[in-house]
Amino acid sequence: MNSLSSTTEDTLGQFFVAGVEPGDVPQFFPLLDAQPLIAAMIALFRGGDDEVMIRLMVLREIGLRADAPEWSPRDLQSHFAFINQSKLNTVLGRLREHALLLWDGERHVYQLSSAGRMVLSALSSLLSFSTEQDGELGFLAAQIAAGSSVGKLSPEALSHLLARLAELEEEFAQSVTSGSEFRLRAAQSKLESVQKWMDKANEVMRNLAADGLDETTWRLAQQIGQRQSKLMRMSSVFQRELAAIARQQVHLSQGGLTSSELAAWLKQRSIEELTELATQQLSITPETTFILPDVMLDNTEEFIEREQPDRRVSTMPAPAEIEYVNDIPLEPPPQLLQLTRLLAGLDAPLSVADGVVGGDFSAASYRLSLLSFLGEQNVDPELAPLAELPVTLHWHEQHELHTINRDEVAAISGGQIIPMEKQT
Repeated sequence: MNSLSSTTEDTLGQFFVAGVEPGDVPQFFPLLDAQPLIAAMIALFRGGDDEVMIRLMVLREIGLRADAPEWSPRDLQSHFAFINQSKLNTVLGRLREHALLLWDGERHVYQLSSAGRMVLSALSSLLSFSTEQDGELGFLAAQIAAGSSVGKLSPEALSHLLARLAELEEEFAQSVTSGSEFRLRAAQSKLESVQKWMDKANEVMRNLAADGLDETTWRLAQQIGQRQSKLMRMSSVFQRELAAIARQQVHLSQGGLTSSELAAWLKQRSIEELTELATQQLSITPETTFILPDVMLDNTEEFIEREQPDRRVSTMPAPAEIEYVNDIPLEPPPQLLQLTRLLAGLDAPLSVADGVVGGDFSAASYRLSLLSFLGEQNVDPELAPLAELPVTLHWHEQHELHTINRDEVAAISGGQIIPMEKQT
């Protein structure tokens, strides 16, 4: 035993510079201290994919029998009759060898070890979130809630949650910076999918008490709360950016088709379909705006004179005949006019739900996005009458959703539109 331990230490020492003891490295010591448990996990997952899957299945089935946790060899043979007997014995032998299964020689029964049950419990929690969309936040929140409830809150779990929130914040910020309608809608959908997990994480963080937490853990908890608040505010940012893009959309001809709808349709086409559409249709060469025109011209002339002295002169094809139509001035959306009239005559606080819900979900969503322009200075002329109204928007601090269930709207955040003279 001493010889094996010495060999392991010599092999491990090769990863460190001369004179450094692995046990003296603070970052490595927690792993070294948990070596028996880690060794059990290595034994469980080492080998080919097929072997690992069979070991996991056998170990999980043994652990799931709560009413009779002890298994006789006959019980195992009967329960796993669909597995080759020699292969089953090999699996059981490996699990026994690495103390994932315990063998009672006196009573001739198998029993799951403490290490085996801990590994299975962690794996069960991981698998329960693997099928959920963006379940990573839910898994991390569950770890924090479980650790807090038993007084074993891990700063590492808080750090993982904070890092994931930071990644989401950066991803959403890049989508806003891009100015792309498609990236903004994808980010908006992503925010909606992670919203339920952030709500769960909020509940967990609110239940953390400052007493009993060290300074590092408490600071991480505060940073998580700040990150989540920023992410929740991104919903209004997305609405504002999408509303601005909607105002800039180009309407093609008189059919009401917008450039965004055309771009979305093109994105759904395959390369072959796009090639077929473009055949004999492109009569204009795209400009490479990232190159200075004078430099590009000089290089092109030099290349032509040097490489193509006997070039043929070609002419562009005749322009295609198109039908010219007169531009039709766009009327402001009726929802904008209705909301402006409603708020102009406001003499008492009005709930956000009563102000925006009506018609269908699309109309309500558009009215909700218009509320973000209240009190703004630099807005488009068509939005100026709304922005100059003497009213302010106040959201409820609890961020609770109020049930609506009408006009295609299930629920909406609580808030009020208040005339300025009514404010206290």
